[in-house]
Amino acid sequence: MSKRPVLGLVEKVTILGEKQKTVVARIDTGATKSSIDSTVARELKLGPIMKKKQVVRSSHGTSIRPIVRAKIIMNGSIHMEEFTLAPRSHMTYPVLIGQNILKKGKFLIDPLKS
Repeated sequence: MSKRPVLGLVEKVTILGEKQKTVVARIDTGATKSSIDSTVARELKLGPIMKKKQVVRSSHGTSIRPIVRAKIIMNGSIHMEEFTLAPRSHMTYPVLIGQNILKKGKFLIDPLKS
């Protein structure tokens, strides 16, 4: 058996900024970079916004998004990583965890885990 941490399709994560907030995040193995709702980022005073931008292709088309570094706690481990800022308030999950975190954390994904 592998000793790698196993995640489900959704996981609780704690975002650490000037304040902290625990939210349910969507685990997306198809997303290259993680994303956070811009309103949540503003609320937690994440930043500063980095000078580089990220071109993101989604079902809604292509957009250029600003990037912020943020620290999160997921599955008991702390990760400092880049997140694109996007308006996600209309979506079910305010945070999307992509490959940039999943690869570094060496996580396994089990769609049946709840």
